[in-house]
Amino acid sequence: MNAPLAREKLEGKRLTDSRFTVPGMRCAGCIAKIERGLGEIEGVAAARVNFSSKRVAVRHDESLSDQDLVAAIEKIGFEAQKVADNPLATDDRESKALMRAVAVAGFGMMNIMLLSVSVWSGAGGVTRELFHWLSALIAVPVVAYSGRPFFESAAMALRHRRTNMDVPISIGVLLATGLSIFETMTGGEHAYFDGAVMLLFFLLAGRALDAVMRNKTRAGIGALLSRMGKSATVLGENGTHRTLAAEDLGPGMLMLVAAGEALAADGVIEDGSTTLDNAMLTGESAPEGVGPGDLVHAGAINLGNPVQVRVTAAASDTALAEIARLMDEAGQSRSSYVRIADRASRLYAPAVHSLALLAFAGWMIAGAGWHQSLIIAIAVLIITCPCAMGLAVPAAQVVASGALAKRGLLVKDGSALERLAEVDVALFDKTGTLTLGEPVPQLDHLTTHQASVALALARSSRHPLSRGITKALVAQGIEPATLSGLREETGRGVMALCGDTPVALVRPRNASAPIATSLAIGEEAIDIPFNDPLRDDAGDALAALRQEGVDASIISGDRSGPVEAVAGKLGIAAKAELLPDAKLRLLEDLKGDGLKPLMVGDGINDGPALAAAHASIAPGSASDASQQAADAVFLGKALMPVALAVRVARKTMAIVRQNLAFAIVYNVLAVPLALAGLVTPMIAAIAMSLSSVVVVGNSLRLAKAAQ
Repeated sequence: MNAPLAREKLEGKRLTDSRFTVPGMRCAGCIAKIERGLGEIEGVAAARVNFSSKRVAVRHDESLSDQDLVAAIEKIGFEAQKVADNPLATDDRESKALMRAVAVAGFGMMNIMLLSVSVWSGAGGVTRELFHWLSALIAVPVVAYSGRPFFESAAMALRHRRTNMDVPISIGVLLATGLSIFETMTGGEHAYFDGAVMLLFFLLAGRALDAVMRNKTRAGIGALLSRMGKSATVLGENGTHRTLAAEDLGPGMLMLVAAGEALAADGVIEDGSTTLDNAMLTGESAPEGVGPGDLVHAGAINLGNPVQVRVTAAASDTALAEIARLMDEAGQSRSSYVRIADRASRLYAPAVHSLALLAFAGWMIAGAGWHQSLIIAIAVLIITCPCAMGLAVPAAQVVASGALAKRGLLVKDGSALERLAEVDVALFDKTGTLTLGEPVPQLDHLTTHQASVALALARSSRHPLSRGITKALVAQGIEPATLSGLREETGRGVMALCGDTPVALVRPRNASAPIATSLAIGEEAIDIPFNDPLRDDAGDALAALRQEGVDASIISGDRSGPVEAVAGKLGIAAKAELLPDAKLRLLEDLKGDGLKPLMVGDGINDGPALAAAHASIAPGSASDASQQAADAVFLGKALMPVALAVRVARKTMAIVRQNLAFAIVYNVLAVPLALAGLVTPMIAAIAMSLSSVVVVGNSLRLAKAAQ
């Protein structure tokens, strides 16, 4: 529904939002039916489907109850239920049920095929009948159990006088199974249990994969929200303390945040100063010093002293929750993407079943009798069983994913290869992506005495830069100096006495390096610069991307200095100091210009951009949320797997197109033969299996694509 009409329709009324899960959505047509149907209901301002999570968000007048909306969705033809209070909760019941159905169908298919081989090889008489009965004993319960997802969906659609993809699938499976039972009971020569169960197995495998990947996507959002503190100590006006869960916090409350604790809400520091690890919002590797009046966010980790924070936003209103919403909503842009096989199947299945019906009717009119006419119709159904069509995409994706895994890149969703093949611009985060995210101190200019003092100071501090100095000097075999009066002041550094000489490791005032600390010994100050080294093959990886026609640039939340330094070394453009929503807007602008961006990032702040990009990759060292939001994850310190992923993805899609072309040609040649009655169901089953073998064999050529 367009916005002006919604405003006119509900002007002056109080609106609220409700979310419902609709597991029966299978294609773009389902999305259109739900959104259009709900939009026509009095009191509904707008309805938006998120196909990746099988949910619909409805903005409506408060007079409409959730039960009213559930009933409305069911009237359209889909089962629905209100989602849990946590709109980002993951429900994996569907994926588990589908995996059980796949396992049962796979077990049945393998055993029935073993029995069928003997029949195809010429077994006759009592042996053939025995094998048919054994096949029936396996197939009937398998079809009854594993076919439920299709049967229930088809029944729901037919009850509401509409069709969906599951209707022709159910007809084909039941018809093949029913005729096979009849043939077995009457001592017929042929039975087609293998074709029915095989069809179920391949269709269920694809559907189960989709369900698993949807849950993984939402698990990334859960990983993001887990960074928020679960509870907080709240100070009362009379000095009392009480512990409240994060969801019970509210604006105006005063939190006491201890050292090492994650903030449970957004707020302003009212008393005290400390250092925060705020990388989840800015991606900045160096901790940030904060004091009274500074704004702090949920999820930041207090690395220094206890502070008191006045809450300004809690629970779903925090900046971290907003990033989670951005990830969830950005993922909806993928709902309009329809896989190649799905587009073909929407036209393919109805056409095939119409041909089977016409074959039956035509042969009946020609006087062949119902038995012969039905056998010919079954032959049409079996020979055109979409196994080759169904395998065309996943077979290539599985082989390509395996080849990439051997080179250190894990593809989480086969369809990501299709999107990776289409990218034409790449956007890289800096810290932890182009660089290793591990600042390394430059200590060559220190004397032995200076290094000894630096080690003694650094090892008493929890600051990440101090830990880096400690690690480097210990590796050099430096012995720490003897110090007295050690103390650490948040925002300043570590101070002590070395004999009678004051020494300190403090923040430098005018350091030339983007990341540095300063060693003070008496009146002397020695700056210690840090480098966040580039990945060794970063330049080669970007050059390989350029060979594929993909230009790269940097978008980072880090400060301009470090970002420009890295961009200069690599010879690419860069934008710095970008918060998550700014990165997201940049991606949307690129997509609006017709480009298909690849996002490569590692921080929690990159999560929305990773979800919104046409395709996305995260390093293995990335945050859980970023890894879950990304389409693929590369392991190790090399960046080349990113360029390799694009090259292999393009080869994969070339193989996919070949597979689809073969499947189409096969059907163009096979259907006329089946319609003419020149193909028995047994020959049809063999031809169908051979077509699948050809598709798999062609896909196996991708095994060496990543070499």
